[in-house]
Amino acid sequence: MASLIHAAKGVTTPARLAPQKIHSIVVAPLSGESPKGGWSAEIKPADSVHALIAVHTQDGLTGYGSVFADGRLVQAAVDVLEPLFAGEDALQPERVTEKLHQNTFWMGRGGSLTHAISGIDIALWDILGQTVGLPISQLLGGSYRSRVQPYCSLLMEEPAKMRDTLAVYSERDGFRAFKIGWGPFGRALDTRLDEAIIRAARDAVGEDSKLFVDAGACDAHWPHGLKWAMRTADMLAGYGVDWFEEPLRPDSIDDYCHLRRVSRVPIAGGEVLTRRQTFLPWLSRGAFDIVQPDVTKVGGLSEQRRIAWMADDFDVRYVGHGWNTGVGVAADLQMAAAFPHVDYVEFIGGSAYVDGILSEPFVIDAQGYLAIPDRPGLGVALDRDKIARYSPNAAALFSV
Repeated sequence: MASLIHAAKGVTTPARLAPQKIHSIVVAPLSGESPKGGWSAEIKPADSVHALIAVHTQDGLTGYGSVFADGRLVQAAVDVLEPLFAGEDALQPERVTEKLHQNTFWMGRGGSLTHAISGIDIALWDILGQTVGLPISQLLGGSYRSRVQPYCSLLMEEPAKMRDTLAVYSERDGFRAFKIGWGPFGRALDTRLDEAIIRAARDAVGEDSKLFVDAGACDAHWPHGLKWAMRTADMLAGYGVDWFEEPLRPDSIDDYCHLRRVSRVPIAGGEVLTRRQTFLPWLSRGAFDIVQPDVTKVGGLSEQRRIAWMADDFDVRYVGHGWNTGVGVAADLQMAAAFPHVDYVEFIGGSAYVDGILSEPFVIDAQGYLAIPDRPGLGVALDRDKIARYSPNAAALFSV
């Protein structure tokens, strides 16, 4: 009866999209110019900490994703997942990736499998967007903005070098927001060095630029606790720092809740958490002012958007953790367009895997903003020759 009524009113029922069955998933670990992370066990250029993923369909479509993990782990995870995704419809990203999560619980939730699923999920959304001719932001519910401010993410240095480094990215590249982190901050015996670094940074970027500070307390054997974080937050407030990130060990939820209540500086964190369920106690208990899930390891766009909306319900700001690749930045930009209160995206300063793998690199405009791609899917194109410099498996990303 309903179909007859629609027909009588001249309503045409759209044809259902033909399935795009997954033919294969290719992993391309990136190495050769891996950026330093400031970690205790420092990253070497030849180390793999990021991998690209290509999902190929039987009809010749390809979508791309990014994973924040050693490429060897990503490849092993894809091999384990293959019986679950083979022949699945690439146009159903949430259903397919939830299937991968639900059927691998017994191998560990939130680890390398979840990281790999993140890249697969991003690639599936990319395929869906290409198929329907829309950017992912619109598929996620709509676009609130066409551009967003990137903050240049840099390692901390000794004060003089910190000042010089920040001046380069401000004057040459046009950034108007900066995050400095890790390095010697909180790790030197002389705690006066922490304030000297912040003073130098503020001098370099000026009073009109945004400045964020990342202690990196998820690093191995972080030496400080709540009292250090409270004293340091007070110091940072004096320099107009806009948020204090990862000031405590990543499992110290009680301390985070207390710090947030007493700190004059907003408290940010969450980059080491994965899966939406893990974020719920942190949000419901008020541990963060700003939550920072990472789309390349949290479970992909499908999981990231649920966390972002959940954060909004608890009046917590969402700013994605984006220490990743050009593909990861593209996913972050689509997320930034799809939510009402997103001010920033993270952008690693000087990373070859961000600046050096796209056919058209990102360009910061005169106001210090990035345009959000409005082409179908992720809206960016990879450059085969550029990627070949960093991955022996580059060719397989582009051919079924």
